[in-house]
Amino acid sequence: MHLYFGEDSQKYYRWQSFGPTDTQTASLWVDMDNLHKNQVRIHGILSNAHRQAARVALSFDFPFYGHYLRQIIIATGGFIYMGEITHRMLTATQYVAPLMANFDPSFTKNSTVRYSDNGNLFVVQWDKVRLKDREAAGPFTFQAALHKNGTIVFNYKDIPLPVEEINSTEHPLKVGLSDAFMGHLPTSLLSAKRRTIYEYHRVAIDTTKIVSGSAFEFTPLPTCLQHTSCDLCLTSNLTSSCGWCNTLQRCSDGIDRHRQEWLDYNCPEEVRLITILHKREMSSFTSPPNNGMTENTAIIAGVVAALVLLVALTLLAVYYINTHPTVAPPFYLMQRRTNNYWPSMKFRNQGCHSSYAEVELGGHEKEGFIEAEHCC
Repeated sequence: MHLYFGEDSQKYYRWQSFGPTDTQTASLWVDMDNLHKNQVRIHGILSNAHRQAARVALSFDFPFYGHYLRQIIIATGGFIYMGEITHRMLTATQYVAPLMANFDPSFTKNSTVRYSDNGNLFVVQWDKVRLKDREAAGPFTFQAALHKNGTIVFNYKDIPLPVEEINSTEHPLKVGLSDAFMGHLPTSLLSAKRRTIYEYHRVAIDTTKIVSGSAFEFTPLPTCLQHTSCDLCLTSNLTSSCGWCNTLQRCSDGIDRHRQEWLDYNCPEEVRLITILHKREMSSFTSPPNNGMTENTAIIAGVVAALVLLVALTLLAVYYINTHPTVAPPFYLMQRRTNNYWPSMKFRNQGCHSSYAEVELGGHEKEGFIEAEHCC
């Protein structure tokens, strides 16, 4: 498995930090000790394990980077994995990480990983967890809260030492959000396809602001995916760079979790044609008519011809994909473009120390992953 990483920007989330003296901080913290016992679950396996992860179902659809999720994976290492396809290197991408570090809840009986879901708010709390091989540094207590409207809150109750002093050699140290899309590349004509993860966006938080009694709040921004019609997709003032794909009935800028499908169904070409037609329609409304019905008739004829061509190309593409399942998808063509096609992407090797096992599956790999690294 190969991993490609993107740089930080505020395209998907707006965030702010709160210190111990800010009045908002206390209201953001979810006191799980005061909740009814039926509302709080202590995960028995995670509370007594190291580098383990467990799948949990949400009672509501949670929007993450515009994608609605109903399942998440809680990890002992202070983060939630938000991906659909699991692999041992869960720490690489697609995470909500209030404090990703090498925590070992199995060190003492007082360390627990517990969560609560009331239908509108899902909270995970790493309670009195200690760092592996640095247990004397003291217990950490912090939480991640997922609100139904997509807002994410990181709360920090007890941080016994500066986060920048935490060793990241044996385990990645990350605070923030990340999402990625999966691409499929054939390693050769006769071998299985290689899955390549592209992290298209990351929110990286300044760890010096993480102290006891601090908090971060992330507010989701509108995305192309929320538009359900061509007209809204192309004219909304809430988003930019959106394109409409008739075949998939989806609005997108082409950079989200569904990028592989977007390419497989030739959506970039559809977007190009539809955008041209839309601009012509807009110009016909704003420009004064010179030739009366003659010009209008020509525009209508052009629109009809373009739509007929678009439908024909779409049907041809779908037929070709269905009848040639072994042919490399258009993602392969995207990879052969110039190096500046992904100006914000760079390759970074991930060590074996970030390896995680999902407890429900006994640590087995899924989906035939081809890993870039092999542990001894």
